Amino acid sequence: MSQQKVILLLGSNLGEQKKNLELALQKISEGGNNISQISEFLMSEPVEFASSNIFCNIAAIIFTHLSPIQLLDFIKDIEVEMGRSNDSKVSGGYADRIIDIDIITYNELNFISERLEIPHKKHLFEREFSRVLLKDFI
Repeated sequence: MSQQKVILLLGSNLGEQKKNLELALQKISEGGNNISQISEFLMSEPVEFASSNIFCNIAAIIFTHLSPIQLLDFIKDIEVEMGRSNDSKVSGGYADRIIDIDIITYNELNFISERLEIPHKKHLFEREFSRVLLKDFI
């Protein structure tokens, strides 16, 4: 399979947020994915849940050989490995998290399953911090 261009959005609002994001990017790279571009860090308020913990966010363009579902499984494994215990799809709501990695786009693919929707419409169209991070990528 050829390399696929993917935009990821990463966020953390627990612990050393920037280090969490850098570690997640390192793990993504170590998994055989090529990180071609990253945005600046952006601090933002939590969205769709209340917390006193501010988020640090970053966007990244990667090139991967993984299919969308393989990539989802890969990034979910990174989240668990880094200590994330709750998944909003499973729990039905958002909470503080050490790391969150979302697939925003995967080439020009439109894909919907129970576990994954590409493109990620909330980040593309509804969330202001996402639009700021993604403005140079899309």
